Amino acid sequence: MFSEVQDRPDSNSDYLFERAGVAILATSAFLMIYSHLAEKIIFKSLFFTEVMHLAATKELRINRQIHAKEVFVLDEENNKKGVMSFFDALALAEESGLDLVEISPNANPPVCKITDYGKYRYMQEKRMKEAKKNQTIVKVREIRMQPKIDTHDLETKTKAIGEFIGGGDKCKVTIRFRGRELAHTELGRAVLEKILEALTEKGISYNLDSRPMMEGRNMSMMLSPARKK
Repeated sequence: MFSEVQDRPDSNSDYLFERAGVAILATSAFLMIYSHLAEKIIFKSLFFTEVMHLAATKELRINRQIHAKEVFVLDEENNKKGVMSFFDALALAEESGLDLVEISPNANPPVCKITDYGKYRYMQEKRMKEAKKNQTIVKVREIRMQPKIDTHDLETKTKAIGEFIGGGDKCKVTIRFRGRELAHTELGRAVLEKILEALTEKGISYNLDSRPMMEGRNMSMMLSPARKK
C-alpha cells in the first residue's frame, strides 16, 4: 500500500510533464504556421500596393528600372534591333541620348523601345484622349405607358422615342398591365404597333432589336438607331 502511495506522485509528475511537452510542441507548431501565414499576408499586401501604385500612376519602367536580363529592342524608328542583354540595350540608348522604355513588359522577352520617354508618354496620352473622343456611348432609355393610353399622350411618348433614337440612343418601350388588363395583352401589342407605324410615318429610321414580348406583367420591345449605310 505504501509503495502504491509513493508511486502516484511520480506517475502524476510524468503525466504532467508529458502534457506540458505536448502543449509546448503544439504552441511551437502554431507559432510557426502563424509566422508563415503572416509573412505571406505581408508579402501579398506589399505586392498589391506596388501593383496598385503602378496602375494609378500608369508609369512605364525605363532605363535602370527595367528588371529583365534580356530584352527585345526597337529603335526610335521602330526598326527591330533584336534580342540583346539589358545592359547592351541601355548602352545603345545612352549612346543616342535617349531612354530605354519597356513598352511590353509581359512579352517574352520584354519589348523595349529606344526613345525620348517624355515625348513617348505625351504621344501615348494624346492617342488615348483622341480614342476617348471617338468613342460612341450608347445609352438605353425607357418609355413606359399603360395599354389604355390616350391619343395625345401616345403622340408625346412617340415623339420622345423618336428623339432618343435620333440622338443615337436605344429605347426600350414598355407597356405596364394592371389587374384585369393582363387578360387583354393584345391591347398593349396594338399600342406598340401604333408607335412603330408613327415612327415610320415621321421618317425615323430604327432597328427593332427585340419584338414585343411579355416580361412578367409588362410587354416590352427594344428599338435602336438604324445603321447608316
